[in-house]
Order: sequence, then structure tokens, then C-alpha cells
Amino acid sequence: VEITQNMMNYSKSHDLNCADIRPAGDIKVLQQDNTYFVKSKNILSIKDKQKIEPKLQEIQNMSEAEIKKRYRELRRSGENTHEKGGGIGFYEIAKLCKSIEYEFVAINEDKYYFTMKSFVKSKIREKNRLR
Repeated sequence: VEITQNMMNYSKSHDLNCADIRPAGDIKVLQQDNTYFVKSKNILSIKDKQKIEPKLQEIQNMSEAEIKKRYRELRRSGENTHEKGGGIGFYEIAKLCKSIEYEFVAINEDKYYFTMKSFVKSKIREKNRLR
């Protein structure tokens, strides 16, 4: 759900001069063994890329405990809240994932394809296997 919300809040059109939000993108959910892969792709402006990329870099360098701690800090402080478009949702996604991969590919000097792949381990299958 958070990935879909990010698409709706950040997606832009291909047009260089168009900064209008275009709530569009592509989401695929695949399963292999007890892991789900949630892959999303949409178009971002360079401004959004510059806002999002440092957060994703930070998340990739954090442990699971550090991600949870940072998320709680952001929620308490009100910094990077959803209504400000600050990207707290990426920390929310990271809390639920084993890992996140992402890529920005330039379309033109102001627009990028943004692809994110989240690896989510299924808790349901884990519980069933333990029974």
C-alpha cells in the first residue's frame, strides 16, 4: 500500500516541462518460496530524486534495529511526515522488508524512471512451517 501511495504522490509525466503529478506506475508482486518480491516503477522529477535517494541510501546502510529506531524518531518528531512528502514511508517499507533495491534511470535532464524492488519474507509460511 505504501509503495502505491508513493507512486500516486511522486509520479510525473514524460514531458520535460510537466511537473504535474500523474498517479501512474507499474507494480508487480511475485512469490518465490517464502519470499515475496514487490517491484514498482514510475517516473520522478529530479527534485523528487534528490529528496528520495538520500533516504534510500541511508536505509540500505542501516540495520533492522536502526531502521525501526529511525522510523519511531521520525514519527514522534513529525519530521518527514506523509503530508510534507518527506519519505517516511520508505522507512515504513524497510521495516517490513529483508532488503530494498532501487535504481534511477534518466529519461531526460529533469525526469527519471524510479524502480524499487522490496524483498518481503512471508510470516504466514514461516508460522505454518513451524507447526
